[in-house]
Amino acid sequence: MAPIAAISKPHIHNLARRAAVTTGSYLAQYSAHHALATRSLSVNKAQEVTLGIIAVYVVVIALLWNLPYVRMILWPFKMLTIAFHEFGHAITALLTGGHVKSISLDPHEGGVTHMLGGKQAFTLPAGYLGSSLIGALLIFCGFDIVASKVASLVLGVCFLLTLWWARRDWLTIGTVLAAVGLLVGCWFIAHAEALRFVVLFIGVMSSLYSAWDICDDLILRKVNSSDASVFAERYGGSSQCWGVIWSMISLIFMIAGILAGIAAFPESATQQKQDSQKFIPTF
Repeated sequence: MAPIAAISKPHIHNLARRAAVTTGSYLAQYSAHHALATRSLSVNKAQEVTLGIIAVYVVVIALLWNLPYVRMILWPFKMLTIAFHEFGHAITALLTGGHVKSISLDPHEGGVTHMLGGKQAFTLPAGYLGSSLIGALLIFCGFDIVASKVASLVLGVCFLLTLWWARRDWLTIGTVLAAVGLLVGCWFIAHAEALRFVVLFIGVMSSLYSAWDICDDLILRKVNSSDASVFAERYGGSSQCWGVIWSMISLIFMIAGILAGIAAFPESATQQKQDSQKFIPTF
C-alpha cells in the first residue's frame, strides 16, 4: 500500500479557513435571501391599512371619474396629475437636449408643453409614462411618513420648475400653489401622518389617470389628437396599440410601487410616528 502524503499544518489551516469563509459567505447569502423573501412576502398591520386605503382610493376615484357632476370633486387632482404629465414632457425634453418654452393647463382637463428640440421618441411617451412613474414613486413613499416627507420636498422642487415654465398661465400657477399649500398644511397634522395619505392619494390618482386617460381617449373615444397618435405617425403602429402598451406599463409601475413599499417599509404605525418626529419635526 502506497504511503499517504503528509499534509502540513499551515496547509490544513488554509483549507479550514477557506472552508469557513466559503460556508460563512453561503450562510450570509442564504440568510439575506431568506430575510428579504420573508420581508417581501409578509404584510404587517400598518401595511394592511395602507393597502386597504389604496383599494378604497381606487374604488372612489373610479366612481367619481364616471359619475356626472360629482366628478368635479376630482378636478383639482386631475389638474395636478396633468401638471405631472406636462412635467414629464418638459424634463425629458431637457434631458434629451431640448428647450422648454412654457407649460400651460386648461379647464378642459388638457395641457400643453411648448418645447424646442429634444428626442420625440422619448418626449412623446414621457407625459404618460412620466406621470405614472411619479405616481408609483408617490405610492411607494406613501407607505411611510418620513418617506412621504421626502417625497413632498421633491415635489416642491418639481412644482417650482413647473411654476417657472408656467409663466403667466394662472390656472397652472393656481393649481400648483394649491397643491403646495395642501402638502405644507399636512405637515402640521399629527406629525405629518396626514401627509402620508395625501401623498398616497396623489400617487394612486396619477397612476390611474395615465392608464384611464389613455383608454378613455384612444380606446373608447378614439380621439386622434394625442401623444400616442403623434408617436404612431412618426414611428409606426397605431395610436390604440401604443395606448395599450403605455397603459400596461403604467399599471406595472403602480404594482411595482406597491410591492417595493411593502418590502422597504416594515415599520409599525407607532414606529413611523416616532421616526417622523426626528425628521424635520412639526408640532
